[in-house]
Amino acid sequence: MTTAKIMKKKVAYVPIEVPVFSMAGKEVSTMTLPEDIFGAPWRSDLVHQVTTAMQANARQNRANTKDRAEVSGGGKKPWKQKGTGQARHSSNRSPIWRHGGVTFGPRSERDYSEKINRKMRIGALLSVLSKKAKDGEIILVDTFSFATPKTSLAKAAIIALAKGAKADKLVAKKKNAALVALSAYDAASIKSFKNFGNIMTEELRNINPVDVLAHKYLIIENPEAAFKALSARAKSK
Repeated sequence: MTTAKIMKKKVAYVPIEVPVFSMAGKEVSTMTLPEDIFGAPWRSDLVHQVTTAMQANARQNRANTKDRAEVSGGGKKPWKQKGTGQARHSSNRSPIWRHGGVTFGPRSERDYSEKINRKMRIGALLSVLSKKAKDGEIILVDTFSFATPKTSLAKAAIIALAKGAKADKLVAKKKNAALVALSAYDAASIKSFKNFGNIMTEELRNINPVDVLAHKYLIIENPEAAFKALSARAKSK
């Protein structure tokens, strides 16, 4: 069999069993990650194309230079055309003059955005999620329950999850340790994790390849509801 045929051959999905933890870090059940979400092959080319395009779309163009029509000065010829022994000049706003206009400088009108097709975006997300699952970097939590926003309770939950899931970097990593994907908007949970410099919270429906790749672990809250939402996005591909 040639190399091309081997690469085209579909690899059978191996079911991945992942424990579901409580906020206290205790294993309450196990779940099999669905194939339609976590069975996608790793597509480095697609992931690179989508992530770089998303970063370009998020880019804010603040750099702006003034051309010769925008700088102050000019209006009067610096000196007469002939008889001075100097080069002829018509305006001190010329780019070759000090404080003159800038030629071909950056302009705020430049648009860095790139188009991303819906199928490409979803395909890249599924590829990244599958890679995270295979690397053992997905942590499932039955629910995050905070009566009121409390950083101390959130810290205790993270420490307990790190111990239960044997994910030491969840606590030790100072930056981009985890992305907490909430099944629905929960102000108390979001505010509880807000003071952590290494943890980001986001609603599951808004997660994207850039945020998932930027963090070591992906913590999914209420996995049953989360997987239904992700399956709906996968089917729309």
